[in-house]
Amino acid sequence: MKTTPVKGTNDYLPREAALRDFLKRTILDVYTENGFEHIYTPAIEDAENLSKSEGGENLNLIFNILKRGDKLEKAIQDGITTDNQSELYDLGLRYDLTLPLSRYFANNQNELLLPMKCIQIDRVYRAERPQKGRLREFIQCDIDILGNESSDAEIELILTTAKALFAIGFKNFKVKINDRRLLHAVLKDIGFKDEDLDSVCITFDKMDKVGIDGVCEELTGKGFADGLVTGFKDFLSGGDLGLDTVKSKLTDKTPAESLERIINDVSELSGGDIPVEFDISLVRGQGYYTGTVFEIVSGDFGSSVAGGGRYDKLIGKFLGKDVPAVGFSIGFERIFAILSENGVDIPDEKKRIAVLYDPDNFKDAVRTADTIRKGGNAAALFIRPKKTGKFIDRLQEKGFAGFIIVGEKTEVQYF
Repeated sequence: MKTTPVKGTNDYLPREAALRDFLKRTILDVYTENGFEHIYTPAIEDAENLSKSEGGENLNLIFNILKRGDKLEKAIQDGITTDNQSELYDLGLRYDLTLPLSRYFANNQNELLLPMKCIQIDRVYRAERPQKGRLREFIQCDIDILGNESSDAEIELILTTAKALFAIGFKNFKVKINDRRLLHAVLKDIGFKDEDLDSVCITFDKMDKVGIDGVCEELTGKGFADGLVTGFKDFLSGGDLGLDTVKSKLTDKTPAESLERIINDVSELSGGDIPVEFDISLVRGQGYYTGTVFEIVSGDFGSSVAGGGRYDKLIGKFLGKDVPAVGFSIGFERIFAILSENGVDIPDEKKRIAVLYDPDNFKDAVRTADTIRKGGNAAALFIRPKKTGKFIDRLQEKGFAGFIIVGEKTEVQYF
């Protein structure tokens, strides 16, 4: 049998697990202090819900779950082809936490206080090709506000998410912001049709990775006319793409005015500590976004560490009526990787003390360990090995702060 985890998943050693626990605990504390409530949803969702969620390219990465027993046998007997192979499965693993939250709201709306302000910190699954930064199982860390159509919600989410990043030690970062409605207006002015806008946005979202030429090449590959692609390229290469300039070209200035309010209010309320800037190229890949989209970029580490947006129509797929909704997700795995690679210590971590004892001293060892714990440190019991010196060296390697040998020492020996 194989001892290694499935590709795209990880085992975490105790020190890694401790760092992950610190991140979860710190973020959760900040979110709850700011009025958000913790909820849980199942990892398994109905296959139809997942396939109709407008999750962009994530829909190609769903782990589908085969039907079981008689249902599977019947599906096979009915004949499976490439056209109807979806008949083989009826469930799937969630690829994010937004679709499950929308279903959760529809199912529990009568029990919830509106606007609903919730926290989800949980595992999600994507059938990625495993590589650095691309996992098949990973943690997402979301806060959402449901039932508030005002840009108050975006402002609150940005402020709260920034507080969480400050709490875990991130300082030099900025918020990038855009609005899908604004971008759609620009694209329609260029000549793209309404039914093509989401496809163009999904491609445009890759610009930071493939550049303008790469975006235009993919749009051409999707079959868009050369004139449209050229017009789009000319727009992107045309100089000033600041909010004032883009706003001046729009007939409906509502999205731009909403962005102006968010940018100004966040700056004022944070005392200038949270810079927010407009970025026309910010799209976010999910097709369910309907308005504001945002992302936090770390200046120290040169990568995005959080992102989200408004999805006012996703809940309506369950209820038959739209409910305003907006969410922000911290990139838990990316932050964990950054902190691990930079050897960051966990703040205020209790010192770990090893209590070594001989079998006939077990009761005294327990009492000694409890005394250490009452003093504010953590204590772990170990039967004293024959090669005590080597074991003590091993303890130091694994992050223990000291040790005590019951029956020989009366005080902790610190390293």
